[in-house]
Amino acid sequence: MHSPLRIGIVGTGFIADVIATAMKETSAVRLSAVASRRVETASAFAARHDCVPVHGTWEELLASGDVDAVYVATPTVAREAICVEAAKRGKHVLGDKPFRDLASLRNITAACREAGVAFMDATHFTHHPRTRQIRAELPERTGRLESIRTSFFFPNADKANIRLQPDKEPTGAIGDMAWYSMRAVAEYAPHHPAVVCSRGVARRDASNGAFLRGAGVIGFADGLTTTWDAGYTVGACLMDLDLMGEKGVIQVDDFVLDWAGGYFLPDHSRVVGFTQRNGPVSPSGYVRVESPSPVRQAALMMEEFARLARDPRSPDVEASIRRTEYTQHLVDTIFASLEVGA
Repeated sequence: MHSPLRIGIVGTGFIADVIATAMKETSAVRLSAVASRRVETASAFAARHDCVPVHGTWEELLASGDVDAVYVATPTVAREAICVEAAKRGKHVLGDKPFRDLASLRNITAACREAGVAFMDATHFTHHPRTRQIRAELPERTGRLESIRTSFFFPNADKANIRLQPDKEPTGAIGDMAWYSMRAVAEYAPHHPAVVCSRGVARRDASNGAFLRGAGVIGFADGLTTTWDAGYTVGACLMDLDLMGEKGVIQVDDFVLDWAGGYFLPDHSRVVGFTQRNGPVSPSGYVRVESPSPVRQAALMMEEFARLARDPRSPDVEASIRRTEYTQHLVDTIFASLEVGA
């Protein structure tokens, strides 16, 4: 048995609440402190989550001795400085995504390597057993992978939301939503192939320039392509993933937040899984493959973070860093290739 990893949360937004709740679902970690620029906000957060110690700044939290690790759930523009300083102080780092860019992320991961602390990004679906099952069975189910197609949308027109404030989230919907499309490539494409071309278009808000939606295609050196479409402007929640190969297709309609255990629109009657399609068959010939988990993916993410923290110089930590850096590399690639329309 291992003692719970004591985690401090920096930031008190919606996603921080989600993670704090997930921490209660596993004995591997314990919420030990919270920090926010507004003490009253941090105090309210602490009251919702077992009245942990409250700090008015992240610097106070890091200096307090209350924590072994931090979950940095701040706006993107503030994330690098906090993560780097946390590493320098010997704290393991769980960073929310996205990052400002690959250079910023590499500053964080270099600091973690130098300090001998673990680093992981907070992408939930990576840790669901379904993801591992699909990855393991992909060669037999699809054969050579030809294309990865993703679509991730939820309606969001609230300009008070930080995602629509470019001074806090400069990549807007591209960083927030298309991150998951790029992470699907990092999870399922073999050997993280090199990019040979990228084309995309984006729509920005007329009043403040926030990125509202983007779509595009990337071509890779091994012949794989990925097409992605993501943002806030479609009037439904879409989380679709198609893995298309020469032998068949795997389809998932909740690849980001599974319907059964996700915090957004949960449907506990729906068993997590995926659909297999082979040959020229009608829907009656599709095969449903179930991949349930008794533990929600957010809690599994916290368990994995605790495991990595126990051996921060392990190959598993390095592999986690490489996935994060490749994902951010792809996000930077599509962002740089965007043509902005009305």
